[in-house]
Amino acid sequence: MNTTKTTPHSFYLILLLFFIFGFITWVNGVLVPYLKLACELEDWQAYLVTTAFYLPYPLMAIPSASILQFIGYKKGMSIGLLIVALGSLLFIPAAYERKYSYFLIGLFIQGSGLSLLQTAANPYVTIVGPIERAAQRISIMGIGNKVAGILGALILGHLVLSDVDVLTATLSDLSEMAKASELDALAQRVIFPYIWITLALVGLSIFLMWVSLPEPELIQQKDDVRSDYRGLKQFPYLWIGVVALFLYVGAEVIAGDTITVYATEKWNIPLSTSKSFTSLTLISMLVGYGIGVICIPKYITQQQMLSISAGLGIVLTLGIVVFEGMYSVACVALLGAANAIVWPAIWPLAIEGLKEYTAKGSAFLIMGISGGALLPLLYGWFTSISFIGQQYAYGILLPCYLFILYFARKGHTLGKKII
Repeated sequence: MNTTKTTPHSFYLILLLFFIFGFITWVNGVLVPYLKLACELEDWQAYLVTTAFYLPYPLMAIPSASILQFIGYKKGMSIGLLIVALGSLLFIPAAYERKYSYFLIGLFIQGSGLSLLQTAANPYVTIVGPIERAAQRISIMGIGNKVAGILGALILGHLVLSDVDVLTATLSDLSEMAKASELDALAQRVIFPYIWITLALVGLSIFLMWVSLPEPELIQQKDDVRSDYRGLKQFPYLWIGVVALFLYVGAEVIAGDTITVYATEKWNIPLSTSKSFTSLTLISMLVGYGIGVICIPKYITQQQMLSISAGLGIVLTLGIVVFEGMYSVACVALLGAANAIVWPAIWPLAIEGLKEYTAKGSAFLIMGISGGALLPLLYGWFTSISFIGQQYAYGILLPCYLFILYFARKGHTLGKKII
């Protein structure tokens, strides 16, 4: 496994990028209930937010790897930021027209840019130091990611969902024209924050083009017969890792993006209160990341921590479907702690020993992020089935954590040969 020695300023710059990932990604937890109200959507339609945002990952991951090999990591990340900025800019006409389809297109463009950014940043963090400490480094990046997510959810929730309980209570008493006017005003609340998000992304893209950032040696290697995609067949543990990552991302997005709607509609918790619940999930993730940074690899290996995380996910999922009220909601929030180390552990375990295939293997792992597009939508469909409903729909998480446990205990070793 080739590694690249990085400088402190480049490490912090990558950390800043993970901060951006978190801010853009986790405001979706606010956008789901917000757009559900503003655009008058059913539950399953509202969860198209996550589908549109995560669908680009399987579509763009392989092209992203090719782009990075052609232009390099730094330019690729700069272009990725501009693409995310374009998607954010589209929120402005979407808000003025109150067109849900425009919001979905903007989210799809954001996801496309983030796919390029993530294809570069995740393997970059993995290979800039010893592989046994990769989970620790990714955990540090995860802390930045989730701090941004907490801030993003709180800030956007305050800006777009303030006084929303009063609005919801009065909508049914308004005429169609007055109701449309109120919803138009609600939709336009996102314009100001997304103007600033767009400007910040463009500014960071320009800064990234000028700053010095070392290129990983791995990406400078040219393709040859040995490194085409067919060569990846010899690494079964990689493909098991892709499936595990697919299920993990789906579980993480379900925990973060459904908790507000679940608390409000199932347990009648006011939206003015539940709008911040996504941040509770992220705070519990921060606790998990902190444990990972302290304990890996000094006290526990990354695969052992992955097993513990999967087991905790199983227990909490059972708690969601068994408990009632705030106890059930608390189990959803605490899934953040179970999810925290899953991503940092799966990545190094899945790409260890790939050598010249690392870039392409990483692209397939990025494709696994599409779990965030499909599983929340499946959850939303389950909620519409009368004998399942919102609470029991969380049972979809059980097979996810069971498979992750399999990867941690056995799957990550299948066919692995480390020289």
